[in-house]
Amino acid sequence: MSLSTAERPDDAGEVLAEIWSELLGIPAHTITPDASFLRLGGDSVLAVRMAALIRKRLGVVLALADVGAESTVAELTELIRRRSAGGPAPRALPVELRRRLDKTAPFPLLPLQQGYFVGQQGGWELSYESAHFYSDVALLDMDSEEAPEALADALRRLAEHQPMLRARVTSDGMQHILPLDAPAAVPEPQVYDLRTASAEEAAESLARLRAEMIANGPDPARGPGLDIRLTLLPDGRGRLHTNMSLLLFDGWSATLLNRELLELSADWNAMPAPLDMGFDDYVSSVHALPQTDAWTSDRDWWWSRLDDMPLPPALPLTTDPREVRATTMVNREQYLSPGRWVALRDRCAAHDVTPSTAMFTVFAITIARWAGHHRLLLNSLQLNRLPLHPDVHRVFGAFASTMLLPTELTPGSTFAQLVTQAQRRFTEHAGHALVTGVEVSRELGRRRGTHRPVAPVVFQSTLGMDAAMGAQQPDFAGPLGQLDMDDFFHQLRTPQVALEARFYELRGSLAIVFSLVEELFEIEQVDAAYADLVALVGSLADGDGWDRPVDLPGEPNEARTGLRLGRYDDDRADADGGPPATELELTIAAVWEEVLEAPVLDRGASFFDLGGDSLLAVRALARLAKEAGITVPVREFLADPTVAGVASASRTDVAR
Repeated sequence: MSLSTAERPDDAGEVLAEIWSELLGIPAHTITPDASFLRLGGDSVLAVRMAALIRKRLGVVLALADVGAESTVAELTELIRRRSAGGPAPRALPVELRRRLDKTAPFPLLPLQQGYFVGQQGGWELSYESAHFYSDVALLDMDSEEAPEALADALRRLAEHQPMLRARVTSDGMQHILPLDAPAAVPEPQVYDLRTASAEEAAESLARLRAEMIANGPDPARGPGLDIRLTLLPDGRGRLHTNMSLLLFDGWSATLLNRELLELSADWNAMPAPLDMGFDDYVSSVHALPQTDAWTSDRDWWWSRLDDMPLPPALPLTTDPREVRATTMVNREQYLSPGRWVALRDRCAAHDVTPSTAMFTVFAITIARWAGHHRLLLNSLQLNRLPLHPDVHRVFGAFASTMLLPTELTPGSTFAQLVTQAQRRFTEHAGHALVTGVEVSRELGRRRGTHRPVAPVVFQSTLGMDAAMGAQQPDFAGPLGQLDMDDFFHQLRTPQVALEARFYELRGSLAIVFSLVEELFEIEQVDAAYADLVALVGSLADGDGWDRPVDLPGEPNEARTGLRLGRYDDDRADADGGPPATELELTIAAVWEEVLEAPVLDRGASFFDLGGDSLLAVRALARLAKEAGITVPVREFLADPTVAGVASASRTDVAR
């Protein structure tokens, strides 16, 4: 009987070198045992794929903490040998992929999906009717007669291949996938023919269309989570408009969707290789995590640190966020040229840090200077695809999660020192990522007695995504013509976020983006902070910003005046305690008990202190409206989330 690869530990180093060669695009024979994944061009995104390939080819399950970007071939080879020889089992990935038998049955939302769903209910701070990412791009040399049908046909084939294009979200916060032949299951592209319009008429029509799609994103509670539109312009020109619901698609999925849609549009007969798993299988599998010792260990790790968590950056505000009714977030955007971006990546590798960590450190420094203090809580959006299966990176879905990053920037340090500390801190926190930032934020808010966002300043990096996917997005899409990425526009709308920095690659350049709720800030301060951010990135690319001390604020000035982010009072009413006192309160308490699966004996106890969260609150309010005719606006519920408060708000609402 021949031995499997996993039973031949002496081959582990060779197989690992082949995996690195495949992921990094370098010859396997040039990869030495002391070479680190990071120095050869790897990062945390590629490390997830590496873990999946190790599992597939060597039969060894590694924790995400085991395959950090800093790992060397020798270190991983030794770890694989120990695991193959029956060494201690990995702490992470305590669940296996379980395929669902009924593919049309509802399945839960992941924590960040829950956050987006709750944010669409209209009552939470900085919330919108839809959370979505909009983009449009110019098309050249298009076959205007063939393009509409080519796009529609590509969408139909893609919806067959990727079931999440047919997903819907229910009113109580579950998701399900429609059969391919169900009415309106497949997104249908809308086409606008402006080929005979004047230049002025076409510009006005495009501006109206863009404004409409930015303000009204797709809502999978009412229809497809993807809205695709095609504008036909004179002389074979056009524009492709894409609107994706963040409830169903993360950043990785958005990039994958664009690639696959363009590839299918270019070839009427193409069909991607079949998928051996679905997003629903993944969600159902990780839904069991809270019942595992590994998840409990991660929870205890986070919970033990919550009381010492810093506050979010105290950015000066022009108005209280709960008074803002923004329709979108606005962008500040610049690009680092391909040559300088290559130089920056090389300098990061020389300092043994990932480009994403360098950009996070740049952002933290910028925000600290703006806020006036060096200890602050930031939020990070993570491409969180646990390597349960080798196909996990090929599947559409909202896999992403957040991770809270308490950050302390030591005054007098050089950038090289700060980024090295950030790399260690990030690696440590990522090693406990089975508990997501949404779950940690809920507990932090409960301890602080607030229902307002505890970490509304966000960092997002998708650097390395193109390399992880193996190729760049195609430039040519058959009848749709040539994509002109020099004429590309995008807009983000994310609930409960005041400011988000985004870093990504576009045609060999580094994009540096601020997305923010502009109504909250003094524009001059935003522009100054963004200029500071761009200048610091440039100094790192040029090399002179690594070794000089970074200018940082000292201790926060307690005499600072004016409204600042995270420094406002929760003027929540305190209801009298005691058992529910009226028939209305008894009805409310009964619904709460069913939703919370716990007794509700005190009319003055907070819904959240009783074990509720924002998703359960939405379900409770929906059931009260449906079963008892009790309608309470979300904002009034949050002002006093008690049985007595809901009863009072209900009477007030009825009185109107």
